[in-house]
Amino acid sequence: MSDSNTSDFTNPSTFLLLGIPGLQAAHAWISIPFCIMYVIVVLGNFAILLIVKREPRLHEPMYYLLCMLAATDLVLSTSIQPKMLSILWFNSKEIYFGACLTQMYFIHGFSVMESGIFVAMALDRYVAICDPLRHSTILRNPVVARIGLAILLRGSFLVLPYPFLARQWPYCRTNVIPHSYCEHIAVVKLACADIRVSSYYGLFVALSVSGLDVVFITLSYTQILRVIFSLPTKEARLKTFGTCSSHLCVISAFYIPSLFSFLTHRFGRSVSLPFHIFIANAYLLVPPMLNPIIYGLRTRQIRDRLLQLFTHKGT
Repeated sequence: MSDSNTSDFTNPSTFLLLGIPGLQAAHAWISIPFCIMYVIVVLGNFAILLIVKREPRLHEPMYYLLCMLAATDLVLSTSIQPKMLSILWFNSKEIYFGACLTQMYFIHGFSVMESGIFVAMALDRYVAICDPLRHSTILRNPVVARIGLAILLRGSFLVLPYPFLARQWPYCRTNVIPHSYCEHIAVVKLACADIRVSSYYGLFVALSVSGLDVVFITLSYTQILRVIFSLPTKEARLKTFGTCSSHLCVISAFYIPSLFSFLTHRFGRSVSLPFHIFIANAYLLVPPMLNPIIYGLRTRQIRDRLLQLFTHKGT
């Protein structure tokens, strides 16, 4: 298919992903950090899953939630990174229409799941700090399993209309997506039809998921900080706050680029396209890379287990 923006076709069998428009000459160099990030994502998150599975002491709600986060990060990054690297390395821009819609579903569905996991982690920290004596009775394994199922179902069903709505629109102007992956709005903007249903539904999902999740997390940490500041000694306050610092770091790494990407897609016409694509990729690639690093460094049990593995290998 031609790259022309005036092609005469309806509902193309393939789309063309441009990668990072305007920076095609630098694609080979840009691929290096993205490849390194993906290797860290795969190795780091698999290490988290392996350590928790092999260490009985870590069979607790906090670490089960961490495993859910690691699995979600692996699926989320793998949904976009192999195709993106093929664009950067081999100029393999073509993606089948069905594959594009599938990628769209996995990207947005697992982003919603990740947001839900952060809420569950905030709940775990809230109970552990504000009501520690009841933590083991409130967050029992069956309860954590039901929370995980609810997160999975919410992400699966809320995003399900995205590909179904995108499939029904006629694409008679162009099949060129000025992006590195099949982002929902980037795809439906190509349709030569009134796409307000897709746009409004995407806005509804963003506000009802991220908006409510951020409110819930904020309320949880407001109560947590209130309890921390009421502790009698500075040492106790720092120690208790240290148990929450990892979670606050990964929340910031996820929601801040996510909010920026969402706003620039709809209102940021003055933001350059290459910069917007970088932020959109950072929103999906940087948190999965940082999560195992932050939790590995900040969580003593995981850090000790990693050191044991390397020590045993070295002896």
